[in-house]
Amino acid sequence: MTVKPIIDLQLLRRRQRRAQKAAVKGADFLLKYIAQEMDERLSLIERKFENPIQIYGYNQALSHQIVGRGQAAEFDYFNHDDQTTDSLETEALGLNEATFDLVLSPASLHLTNDTPGLFAQAHKALKEDGLFMASVLGAGTLQELREALLTAESELYGGASARVIPFADIRDYGGLLQRAGFALPVIDSDTLTVRYDDAWALMKDLRAMGMTNPLIDRNKKPVSKAFFERANEIYCERFSDPDGRIRASFTIIYLAGWKPHKSQQKPLKPGSAKTRLSDALNVDEIKLKN
Repeated sequence: MTVKPIIDLQLLRRRQRRAQKAAVKGADFLLKYIAQEMDERLSLIERKFENPIQIYGYNQALSHQIVGRGQAAEFDYFNHDDQTTDSLETEALGLNEATFDLVLSPASLHLTNDTPGLFAQAHKALKEDGLFMASVLGAGTLQELREALLTAESELYGGASARVIPFADIRDYGGLLQRAGFALPVIDSDTLTVRYDDAWALMKDLRAMGMTNPLIDRNKKPVSKAFFERANEIYCERFSDPDGRIRASFTIIYLAGWKPHKSQQKPLKPGSAKTRLSDALNVDEIKLKN
């Protein structure tokens, strides 16, 4: 099955590097939040990882944090440079099979064209009983901005184009973990709500994070200042708090799964329980009539 690319990978990485070079103070708040959450989740696992690798990721802050705590040896890193072309070949990791005991990917796999393929590659690169841990932005992220931009464009130009990338939901990512063959999958999410004075301030932050629209099919025609002014009006009308400040939502999905190994827990077969549930709950068992 051929996957049609939707993300302009070269443009995406160029913008990310430009944002890193500019290093606007405070613009990395989302990355810091995600790194802290992932670090806390990993710290609950009583294991030191001797052969870890990070695939993609805006920076190496999380991996340095993990190494600093003593839970992992130095990481290998996989990323692409600006010279790659926009094709699915750029997402071929080329990692040796059964090499790593931890594959980490912070806040990046939602910005890929063949996400199922990358999950499968991560699974293949892990040793038995190795851990895959990732975070992605999910459905609901920037939904307020999406609505304001679509409404403004429809009003002013009689149509609308995609100006915010599509985000998958938590069930989609759970399915990807299972499809790739990971055992003991764990997936959860939370929503970070950030407040701004107006949509202009939000979009300035998105540029500083390298998060502006990287879609291949984005509308490349320049739009007037009136478009963004109207989008800001709509945003403020629909998504502002009593003090006049607007809300911006970021839904973060956290994923973890293990490369299968015989030592891992296995679910019991139906009917194999040796203790009645009624006994455990100290209640009388009521038999249903056929």
